[in-house]
This record gives sequence, structure tokens and C-alpha cells, in this order.
Amino acid sequence: MFTNWIGLCSVKVKNVIERYTVRQFAESIGDSHPIFIDEETGRKSIYKQNIAPPTFPRLFDYGMIEGMDLPNNGLIHGEQIYHYERPLLVGEIIYCYQEVKDYYEKTGRHGVMGFLIIQRYGETEGGHLIFTAKQVVILNETVRKEVKKDEKSHRTE
Repeated sequence: MFTNWIGLCSVKVKNVIERYTVRQFAESIGDSHPIFIDEETGRKSIYKQNIAPPTFPRLFDYGMIEGMDLPNNGLIHGEQIYHYERPLLVGEIIYCYQEVKDYYEKTGRHGVMGFLIIQRYGETEGGHLIFTAKQVVILNETVRKEVKKDEKSHRTE
């Protein structure tokens, strides 16, 4: 079922790491480390400016993958793994996109569960990779059936 999505990518989307948003995010996750919010601390750091918290890329726009229509409700967030080449700097522009890497199913107590693996990327304007984020989205039996039904109806239209 969803294996035809493997390899599909979104187009790159421009994201700006804004100081105010970094401050709000840091406060919302309860991490008020000065490297994120205090400009003087940022200037004195090895980065010479403030950086964003490691999970900040959750806020980025990664674009839509054409043809991949998942419901807004009923999905289960399985895991999120970040890998950084360097920290994200406040004020910089990041180009982000996502790719469907894999899909597999497992049968459990509540029926068949689908596991959709999405890899997200953040790059500089020049295309230098800054981070990747692997996301596992779990589709329970109800969601799988709904998406499958929607796929069939789109094919017959």
C-alpha cells in the first residue's frame, strides 16, 4: 500500500530562522539556555551569534509531496531523529524539503499498522547540508483504510 510514495520529494522551501521565533520556541520547550536567547552570550560563543534549539526544525516548512495526502488527525508520531553537521544560526536562511524513504507494515493487537519513514533535509542556499531529520509516522488500521479509500476514489475521478 503506500510503496508508490517511496522516493517522492517535495520542492525546496525557504525558511528564515528568526530571533523572536527562536526565543518563543526555547521558552515553549522550557529551555531558556542563554545561547538561544541572549545576544551577548551568542556573540561570545564559538558561533559568534545565537543558535536555535536542536528540535527547532519541527517548525520549518518542508513543502508538500505531491500525491501524498495524509489526514490531519489519527496519525501517530513514532520517532524523530536529528543529525546535524553544525548548529542552526539565528538569522540564517535554510532551504528545506522532504522525501519518503520507506513504508512497511506490521500486524499487532489492533490490526495492521503502517510505518511511513520520511527524511527531511535542511540546506544552505548553496546546497550544503546542515541537518537531516528522520521521522517515523505510524498509520493505525483506521487511518490506513481511510487513506486507501481516498487513493481509490482519486484514481477513479
